[in-house]
Amino acid sequence: METGKPLLRLLLLYTITVSVLVISPTCAGAPLQYSTMFVFGDSLVDDGNNNYLSSLAKANYLPYGVDFFGGPSGRFCNGKTIIDFLGELLGLPYLPPYVNTIGNDRSILRGVNFASAAAGILDVSGSQLGDRFTLNQQIANFENTVNQLKNPMEEKELREFLAKSLVVMNIGSNDYLNNYLLPSIYPTSSIYNPREFADLLIRNYTAQILMLHGLGVRKFLIGAVGPLGCMPNQIARVDPPPPPGKCVTDVNELVSLFNTRLVSLVDQLNSRISILGAVFVYGNTFDLFTSILNRAESYGFKVVDRGCCGIGRNRGQITCLPLAFPCLNRDEYVFWDAFHPTQAFNKIIAQRVYSGPTSDCYPMNLHQMAQL
Repeated sequence: METGKPLLRLLLLYTITVSVLVISPTCAGAPLQYSTMFVFGDSLVDDGNNNYLSSLAKANYLPYGVDFFGGPSGRFCNGKTIIDFLGELLGLPYLPPYVNTIGNDRSILRGVNFASAAAGILDVSGSQLGDRFTLNQQIANFENTVNQLKNPMEEKELREFLAKSLVVMNIGSNDYLNNYLLPSIYPTSSIYNPREFADLLIRNYTAQILMLHGLGVRKFLIGAVGPLGCMPNQIARVDPPPPPGKCVTDVNELVSLFNTRLVSLVDQLNSRISILGAVFVYGNTFDLFTSILNRAESYGFKVVDRGCCGIGRNRGQITCLPLAFPCLNRDEYVFWDAFHPTQAFNKIIAQRVYSGPTSDCYPMNLHQMAQL
């Protein structure tokens, strides 16, 4: 009987959570600011694509989704992702994962999520975790969706529809976590110094962004790579660990090299507006994340350096296992597991990217871009 108690407690917690939630997959009354939203990225924004792949990177089991109205869905969170909150602010419904839209023309009219856990800018990144839709494959999948949209839409209508859509790109973490920072598996850190590797990523990313532009989309939100050195996973890998509340500095310095180049890329692309006819904004999630960590208590967070769910030091060595029992005070945690933030944290980031100052979203926020 004793061995069944953790499972019983978890199921009871899930039942209570679901019973008190108001099931509202759209933000009632929110004005429509973009025709639709298309999402590209990794596990921070994946909402179920990896459920259908042969991959170790999955989140379609409890306790993932314990606070999500539909339960486990493939989101790497206890509840909603940044994309879910952005959709609510934009008056859009929760996006279907790409794998659920194949052959279903109606399901793609309000947006599609192409993101895939373990994906990177480079095709090789994350390969040790199994199948995933790399960013190149996500773009190929988007081209399939564009062709699918030709069924219900005429050419002019489709062109206008795509031009008014929002593209969100949130990728790059796995090129570090599951490539450059794993020298026992990947040789990249012995081939490229940190600056050369950041340049390699930006060259590839630039080509990928322009490929999407070539398919007709014109409004881009391009997210920074967050402060990976503050993740419980990275803190757990360092011996001795950094002081409480501090991060792994050298990892954050690696990421900053990429982000600095990414801001420059956004400036370069916007300087070509007369040619590209597009707008690009940079979501400064690195500085946003850092500022929240530095003033965690003012945002209601009490735990900043370990996961609510997981195993090992700082709950950062292994992510949430099936039916593991998470912490109860989830809104007080920045991190849900070894890599991913909680729903409470995601909500703050989404709100700041939507309506924050240029220090949060540069050169304008999503609300301002919607007016263009």
